Amino acid sequence: MAPMSFVATVDDRVVGHVLLSATRLDAPRRIVDVLSLSPLGVVPEFQRQSIGTQLIAYALAAAESQGVPLVFLEGSPRYYGTRGFEGASAVGFRSPSLRIPEAAFQVARLSAHEPWMTGTFVYSEVFWAFDCVGLRDPEA
Repeated sequence: MAPMSFVATVDDRVVGHVLLSATRLDAPRRIVDVLSLSPLGVVPEFQRQSIGTQLIAYALAAAESQGVPLVFLEGSPRYYGTRGFEGASAVGFRSPSLRIPEAAFQVARLSAHEPWMTGTFVYSEVFWAFDCVGLRDPEA
């Protein structure tokens, strides 16, 4: 599964970006190719203008068109919960790290998702290599 990257522009200026990275789900039946939405960013002066919401919608539609069953992320449930995501643990998925707060571990189930597709979400090696999984204790 290939990564996908999208930008938002205003007057030829890039003001937002979202990336979908190839990841996997370790399901009981077999490994399932899925995506991770991260990062999502909007230039501060263009925030609160629905640019992030539009980027998420576009990214999910692109994943849907590619037959991707699931898109995972770590983020604010208040923000992403109104944009197609739900708590992943509550619907049968296990987090790849104890450092990810349960509320932040979220998933969007797309139309290719099948009920047997549960299990452990697995980040690709680059997330681990750059220590981009979960939160680190600043006191440690």
